[in-house]
Amino acid sequence: MERFIAFDVETPNSYNHRMSSIGIAVVEQGRIVDTFTSLINPETHFDAFNIALTGITPEQTEAAPTFPELWDEIGELMMSGTLVAHNAAFDMRVLSRCLMDYEIDVPRTAKYLCTVTMGRKCYPLLPNHKLDTLCRCRGIELDHHRAESDSCACASLLLDYLAHGLQPELFIRTYDLWNGCTMKTFQGKR
Repeated sequence: MERFIAFDVETPNSYNHRMSSIGIAVVEQGRIVDTFTSLINPETHFDAFNIALTGITPEQTEAAPTFPELWDEIGELMMSGTLVAHNAAFDMRVLSRCLMDYEIDVPRTAKYLCTVTMGRKCYPLLPNHKLDTLCRCRGIELDHHRAESDSCACASLLLDYLAHGLQPELFIRTYDLWNGCTMKTFQGKR
């Protein structure tokens, strides 16, 4: 079975170009085998909205590692499997912007999948496919907007989808980390 790296980021402001926290949950052999979480010193200002949403304050991140310092610790892990996020376009874009803004050398592309997209396929009758809605529906514990909890919930949703027969290869996309966008796939005629 493939290795999946479920992750979630929290941001300090509406620019969404820096992280204040990251959570990671590693999925192998049909279970969560490892987790990681850290506050991150974003080296930028915090908006009141983001503080209220995440509970993370500038004071809490003062002694935390900066993104480049943390990447030295987590970079290999993050690039060791297919990335998974809930509303992946957001998390992938923030990751890409941090990598590029700090000029961190990474491969140009990364494989990823989105648990929102999978949730729409697996549970089409739900009123929405927000993380808290899906977790409530499936009885998954969630302390929303806490990166560690959100990443573990995302990993648990992935496992739920796989148990319901969804094939991840049908949902995997390629993200251009250098340009901050999903690469277009062209379906040619055979």
